[in-house]
Amino acid sequence: MKTVLITGGAGFIGSYMCQDLLDHGYKVRIIDNFSKYGRVVRPFFSHPNFQLVEGDCLDASLVRSCVDDVNIVVANAAMIGGISYFHKHAYDLLATNERLLANTFDAAIDVFTSKHPLERVIVLSSSMVFESATIYPSKESDITKIPPPLSTYGFQKLSCEYFAKGAYEQYKLTYTIVMPFNCVGVGEGRSLSKDEFTSGNIRLAMSHVLPDLAQKCLKGQKPLHILGDGSQIRCYTHGKDIARAMRLIIESAKSINDDFNISTSRATPVLELAEMVWKIIYPDEPFEYISDQPFEYDVQKRIPDTTKAKHILGFEAEIKLEESVAEVVKWVESAIVRGEI
Repeated sequence: MKTVLITGGAGFIGSYMCQDLLDHGYKVRIIDNFSKYGRVVRPFFSHPNFQLVEGDCLDASLVRSCVDDVNIVVANAAMIGGISYFHKHAYDLLATNERLLANTFDAAIDVFTSKHPLERVIVLSSSMVFESATIYPSKESDITKIPPPLSTYGFQKLSCEYFAKGAYEQYKLTYTIVMPFNCVGVGEGRSLSKDEFTSGNIRLAMSHVLPDLAQKCLKGQKPLHILGDGSQIRCYTHGKDIARAMRLIIESAKSINDDFNISTSRATPVLELAEMVWKIIYPDEPFEYISDQPFEYDVQKRIPDTTKAKHILGFEAEIKLEESVAEVVKWVESAIVRGEI
């Protein structure tokens, strides 16, 4: 029974990973300071093979103590938010996330070189490393052919990959790099941030497109406000699919010292997504929208090539977008009733 440490494991993607690993016989330990949503309680917190360490990954000694006896480290903790967040916290995203990652790798290298049972570090990069892509669909290897990201968030995520490669080059600590594309699912509450981001007459909750589209429709925003003209293309991948891919990576020796796009292969314009949400909530009304001024780093296309994950891991996303949209709309509706959003 392997033990997996997930930094930031109580967050959105981290929670999906925890549940999947526990369901498949792993022991899971997480470090989380609950800084984004507050003190959440996830269903798996009571699982006998789960351990919560409440604390901050900026505390190097805490991270070191948590890595000491684990087999796999998943470097997941980060400041993260939507497109408006990138602009508001451009420096903090870069500086804080670098410190979080450096503490994680410093601990992992120390443990690994001390002949402890650590096998690998899995790094959560991001589709934002393809922010400046000109090749579609974008293969993992295209990273070396395209300009670097313009946003500090995208640039920092690219640096995650160099942390992993550097640790292997110098210390032979093996790694896998994962680029998840536009995770969707349930479980995100309103951020604790004091920043106010609005869209029309609605104060955004998560700054992620699908739940915020649902929130705006459910709160009666007509016409629906869309960032830009809605032609931006994304690949919306359910958290359960991303979590399953992470487990396949842990279980596959072929994934060692490699990188993977983890995504659905279905590319969807934002306007199409918005209309899907609208039709669930207002099935008998014509779709009405208005375009708001886009942000600088609102990338027009992020479309991955998913063949590598299919051939090496046997992974393909299984959850259809229509299922994800229906699930998120239902969850946001209940969160509004509870006064959480």
